[in-house]
Amino acid sequence: MSTPSNPMAAIIALAFSLSVGILLVILSSALFNNWLPLFVVLTYILAPIPNLICKRVAGNGDYFSDDNRGVLETGYFLTSVFVVSGVCLPLVLAHGGLISSAAMYLSLTGGVMIYFTILGYLKFFVTVDDGSFY
Repeated sequence: MSTPSNPMAAIIALAFSLSVGILLVILSSALFNNWLPLFVVLTYILAPIPNLICKRVAGNGDYFSDDNRGVLETGYFLTSVFVVSGVCLPLVLAHGGLISSAAMYLSLTGGVMIYFTILGYLKFFVTVDDGSFY
């Protein structure tokens, strides 16, 4: 991966995007006086934890060896469960009538902005030897 020509501009843009995303999620709860959409923030916090644990358990062995590949794939799967839950939770809450559709749209927009901020950070600032994110 390549670093941007002006890393300070990238940091400022990513910080702005992250803060707007979090603001939208908080507004989805505060404007409609229903705090259920804040459970989406819990998925943002829990999403990277399975990868961290599984990479620690897998150790520093060969990346493509069969003995640690299952542990790494389990971590990726659990992380994807949290990411999909973060996107789908506002949809399920709105479908069940627990939150309004406007709160759902605010929460979805904020969640998408937060996830794209994370992808932007990975693209610009994380270097991996084999060219993948893992």
